Amino acid sequence: MEERSVLTRPAPGPDRTLQYGADADQVIDLWPGEGPTVALVHGGFWRPEYDRTHLRPMANALRDAGWSVAAIEYRRRPGRPRPTVDDVRTALDVLRPSVVVGHSAGGHLAMCAVPEGTAVLALAPVADLRLADRLNLDDGAVTDFLGGPPDDCADLDPVRMPDPPGRVVIVHGTDDERVPLRVSESYVASHPATSLVRISGAGHYVVIDPESEAWPVVRRELTALAPR
Repeated sequence: MEERSVLTRPAPGPDRTLQYGADADQVIDLWPGEGPTVALVHGGFWRPEYDRTHLRPMANALRDAGWSVAAIEYRRRPGRPRPTVDDVRTALDVLRPSVVVGHSAGGHLAMCAVPEGTAVLALAPVADLRLADRLNLDDGAVTDFLGGPPDDCADLDPVRMPDPPGRVVIVHGTDDERVPLRVSESYVASHPATSLVRISGAGHYVVIDPESEAWPVVRRELTALAPR
């Protein structure tokens, strides 16, 4: 089993939390810093039981490295995908970050909701919904999220969407079993301007773990997208 301690590792909470809507899930945790703002969009296959708190080790590490960090929460209601995407889009409009970093399903949401001209660093993203559905990722997560098969949801499927409005870099481990590398490779085949950085031997969670050997790669690609 892949090391998953980052999901439950204690880390300091945010300096403050910003509400961007009336729902309890429409909030943004903030770790202000000296540098540009990076927005984090968490994964968890869009399921209600996974929230932004598992990104706290990552958020603190990035703030310690000089970034201003914002971790976005969003509504997660099975079968109602559009409010989820709308929430991320609204939060990004409020933040106007330099870079959006999304992990797993959060990578999918970042790709769907990124504002014009904003870069995306997608970490092991669910970037092809039809392929992810065929692979039955997380026991039908795509169908649960959409409320049906993905064939009729081209506007919510990054691989079938128009070319992104800003630069996209994907970082993906070659040994990722939660979201296999070929999901990202499919996206790059449709959007060849995308940079795909493969981390040999890496799994799904190391890309959000500041204590992992993959972390310097994530830091490098983030800095390249928003040089300070």
